[in-house]
Amino acid sequence: MKRIKGLRRLEETVIRIESCGDNWHMTWADSDCQYVSLCDGSGFPGMPHKDFNSRAYAIHGDPPGIRFEYLPGYPDLVNDWTTRECSRYYNFGILAIDGALYQFLSTPNHPFPEPTQPRFVGAKLICSPDNGKTWRNQDGSTPVTWEPWETRGRENMCFFDEPGEAFSLITVLQMGRNYGDNQDGYVYLYAPNGNTEGTMNQLALCRTPRARILHCGQYEFFAGRRNDGGAEWSRRIEDRCVVHTFPPGWVNRNVHPYAWHPSVVYYRPSGLYLMANWGMGTDHTEGWFTKPSYLGFWTAPAPWGPWSQVHEEQAWTPAGDANARAYQPQIAPKWIGPDGKSFWLVWTDFQTIDGGRPYYAFNLQKVEVEI
Repeated sequence: MKRIKGLRRLEETVIRIESCGDNWHMTWADSDCQYVSLCDGSGFPGMPHKDFNSRAYAIHGDPPGIRFEYLPGYPDLVNDWTTRECSRYYNFGILAIDGALYQFLSTPNHPFPEPTQPRFVGAKLICSPDNGKTWRNQDGSTPVTWEPWETRGRENMCFFDEPGEAFSLITVLQMGRNYGDNQDGYVYLYAPNGNTEGTMNQLALCRTPRARILHCGQYEFFAGRRNDGGAEWSRRIEDRCVVHTFPPGWVNRNVHPYAWHPSVVYYRPSGLYLMANWGMGTDHTEGWFTKPSYLGFWTAPAPWGPWSQVHEEQAWTPAGDANARAYQPQIAPKWIGPDGKSFWLVWTDFQTIDGGRPYYAFNLQKVEVEI
């Protein structure tokens, strides 16, 4: 293993791509393209535009010459803000493995516009057996069903109403092209341990054999780190232990709780795991983006840690823009330099989403790594 000593964002490398949407969780497929999840937006110029609640695209090439591909077979999930047909499912964690795509879509407890404070309380799992051409429900049936609010439960969700509302915002550990850097046969999922200050800044972890991703009832939860550095696992979510705790003071309450949803990759050049994570810039109002966000990076020798911080910014302002309200940093799994001395980070800036068209929601920047 090669220790990562520090990171530096290269401000002169910022690229802003005209787009509308956010979050951008990515995975690297056997075809050499990356697949990316989009939430709440109309996508990219020159493609079919709707007010998508969630959508998936393919990304071809490397920065700066990247190209986005619309996937016509992805099941339409469109917001209608005049009805309850809005803010239903948000596609965060995504994984490409052996020609299939798996995508976890977080669901709140009710539509965002309703007056009672919403929270994310579960996650639905859908699958494409053919790299995004067609899509199925978790049980293999088609077409994909977007369940009405009142029918959602553990029988049709991968996670739902779990203890502490844990595992409602899923991140999938990325391990190279076609998950090819994985050695133990398991897929690992991270999530905040809850929806409040004190739980949302705790990181939880579970795993499943790569052949059993669709069998959520058989997932194993991290239940503690052994003295030899290994991990204990349990089928009981109640036995879960915290993998890492992030700094306090960066979880909002108003709008809906939203912070500490990480991006984690196996950083092959160093033999370590690298995590990017962010905290909501909030203040006494407990609202969204009342100040710049927190940005941090951590490394670990195993998916369950221990995690050591290698970079911290308490005011994350890409390109030196003091008005930036950046969030959801994503380490693009394909865009890691072969020598490990750089990678590309993707993020969204709430300022550009909320400030009128044109939107530049898909932002990327090169990060220099000291090894």
